[in-house]
Amino acid sequence: MLGLAVGLSAFSAMYAAFFPSLTGNLDLAEYVGALPPVFVEAFGLRAFNTIEGFLATELYQFAWVILLGLYVAYSAASLVAGDVESGRMDVLLSLPVSRARLVGEQFLSLAPGIVLVNVVVAAATWVATRAIGHPVGAVDLAVVHALSLPYLFACAAIGLAFSVVAGRASVAQRGAAGTVFALFLLESLLTSTDYAWVGAVAPMRYFDPTAILVDGIYDVAGAAILAVGTVVLVAVSQLYFRQTDVN
Repeated sequence: MLGLAVGLSAFSAMYAAFFPSLTGNLDLAEYVGALPPVFVEAFGLRAFNTIEGFLATELYQFAWVILLGLYVAYSAASLVAGDVESGRMDVLLSLPVSRARLVGEQFLSLAPGIVLVNVVVAAATWVATRAIGHPVGAVDLAVVHALSLPYLFACAAIGLAFSVVAGRASVAQRGAAGTVFALFLLESLLTSTDYAWVGAVAPMRYFDPTAILVDGIYDVAGAAILAVGTVVLVAVSQLYFRQTDVN
């Protein structure tokens, strides 16, 4: 995760450095107005001519919501399935540790890395935006990273569910990543239709970086929903693993 944190920090610094020249050479409001509404809605392209709106789209809506969400789900999908496939799970189950505890501790092993990425990238973004003379509010920046934690843990819980169901790590990883991406598409395509309620199953609905950075709106209720969903998915995964045979 340290390498990922450094890479995302570099992306953040690059976007920040690119912003002043972009606003000087392009009418961003006109550019966004020419895009399809569904695209604007999916990637939160509001106030794109401000550093907050620019980073919300380029860094957080894309790199955080999509790429990091996929990465976390993909990583979590190998937690149990990888040990089952390698035979290491037989050794772990021979220890005086319950299956439920084993699954829970495997899931919690992701926490330090997820927190590390958020802390490092938040610090890098704070420094980079001040270096270019377009500082992002420290409170809003801290909140967007704090509220991303429930979202990322929800993606990890999806990966964990696939990990206990699938017998092979590669199958679990593809299933988890595909599901997270499919949920993103579901929420993006249905959000402005009569079927928007279907998108309520997508964790992306409850984490909106643009609303935080541009509008200063903190969806604490959405974070609570993600936390509850994560707990439910982890509990179901524990229950399933307790009752399944390990081959």
